[in-house]
Amino acid sequence: MNAKETLKADILQKVAEYYQLVHAPQQDAPFVPGETRVNYAGRRFDAREMTNLVDASLDFWLTYGDYSRTFEKKLADYLGLRWALLVNSGSSANLLAFMALTSPLLKERQILRGDEVITVACGFPTTVAPILQYGAVPVFIDVELDTANADVSQLEQALSPKTKAVMLAHTLGNPFDVQAIKAFCQKHNLWLIEDNCDALGSRIHGQLTGTFGDIGTSSFYPPHHMTMGEGGAVYTSNPLLNKIMLSMRDWGRDCWCDSGKDNTCDCRFTGQFGTLPFGYDHKYVYSHFGYNLKATDLQAAIGCAQLEKLPSFVQKRKANYAALLDDVKDTPWLRIQKALPEADPSWFGFLMTLSPNAPVTRNGLAEYLEKNKIQTRNLFAGNLTRHPCFETLQAGTDYRIAAPLVNTDTIMNQSLWIGVYPGMTPEKLDYMIGVIKRI
Repeated sequence: MNAKETLKADILQKVAEYYQLVHAPQQDAPFVPGETRVNYAGRRFDAREMTNLVDASLDFWLTYGDYSRTFEKKLADYLGLRWALLVNSGSSANLLAFMALTSPLLKERQILRGDEVITVACGFPTTVAPILQYGAVPVFIDVELDTANADVSQLEQALSPKTKAVMLAHTLGNPFDVQAIKAFCQKHNLWLIEDNCDALGSRIHGQLTGTFGDIGTSSFYPPHHMTMGEGGAVYTSNPLLNKIMLSMRDWGRDCWCDSGKDNTCDCRFTGQFGTLPFGYDHKYVYSHFGYNLKATDLQAAIGCAQLEKLPSFVQKRKANYAALLDDVKDTPWLRIQKALPEADPSWFGFLMTLSPNAPVTRNGLAEYLEKNKIQTRNLFAGNLTRHPCFETLQAGTDYRIAAPLVNTDTIMNQSLWIGVYPGMTPEKLDYMIGVIKRI
């Protein structure tokens, strides 16, 4: 090795030693019941993530680069899709996925302002926010109490001549009824966006979630199935949608040359675009109103190491969920989230809904668990239409409720979840089970 390569190898070796000295003991610290906090989620990493991060930083290529391209290819390969595009968050992934469907390149299937998108109010707001921000109309259907996923029996009721798409999340990693929803979309020529942010690694009918729809999305925020700190992805096998999303992710530009590279499109000064002067620099031609949603190569470097661990993370989540379910399922006043028979969830959390005869309220249960150092979370917005952000919107015009959101309100009032992330140890799981059983 030359002097530069030798120095770099020494630096990365020191980084690995630093991980062992500083971070490894924290991840493997002994659990003290009642004193050690049991978080609902957390990062799981080793020296590989840190050495990748420093390796990327030494090149000082801070934007999209080699690690980003590697991550995109490996994620697409994992999913069995043609393309994955790295973005800066799961929220940006949902924004990009929805906005791609507003492209004029889609012609008669383009979503226009005032068109409708079927979704649910029981979930995270960024599944719905892009619809409203664009000026389309979310149409809310209820969820099933057992699965916490969309009640597919209400899809036809929600349909109107303005319906253009369905945009739904797999709730806490639990796959929704993709067979029924995809059949509905195909019957009515509707787009399907799968918000897969809480479900990476889940399967139904033997196929990975996020791969059934026209576009799937992921989040790599620290609580999720894998992390790069901030980050997300959109993925598809549709070449036109990939072209649109690539444009919109990168400022809306028409050119597909990578950052720092010129004229790989071979038409930099030779094209006619709109009413611009002939030969206008293609790097500054915009075919969409887009954004800059790219992540950095530093984040992608971490993601490459995390992606290698994803299969083991998924298996650990399943095992942790099964351990909790085995001991808590017979609690008479708790209703545990169920999966469809053909589903194999990569669980994001362990959702519990209190029965009307429960000896405690949902907030009482949350306070009790938190007092015992067990972190809890509500099912995100519960019922998004009841939040202050909806107070300026007009029902029936800005949004529509297709059927009473009875189960949505039940989950809002009576449900919470605890963690099953890979950092859960048998001691932590046994402790959580014991605390719940003492109520």
